[in-house]
Amino acid sequence: MSKISFKAIAAAALVGIAALALSVPAEAGRGYGRGHGHYGGGGNAVGAGLLGFGIGAIVGTALAPREVYVVPPPPPGPAYYAPAAYGPPAWTPEWYTYCAQRYRSFNARTGYFYGYDGLPYFCQ
Repeated sequence: MSKISFKAIAAAALVGIAALALSVPAEAGRGYGRGHGHYGGGGNAVGAGLLGFGIGAIVGTALAPREVYVVPPPPPGPAYYAPAAYGPPAWTPEWYTYCAQRYRSFNARTGYFYGYDGLPYFCQ
């Protein structure tokens, strides 16, 4: 028998024994509220409620899983780097010379050249 089913059977037996122990015989001749404390015999109900709460806590603890599995966090995303610079720093005389020699369509006023796909690119 597994541990959980054994614990469930033991908890059910404990509840049954507690129910038999708490049963109180009826007293037909006594009036409501005479000599039974403030609330007319309500102490038994409070005791039964507390016992039920305790039994529920025990059964709930016995049936709860012992191990909790946590999903690991997702792997970190790719690292992002700054764009690579291939030539000299932009807008220097060396940069103008480098870009003009490398790209025939280089425009010195804008700093862009046109690639083979027809789109403009900034010279780096």
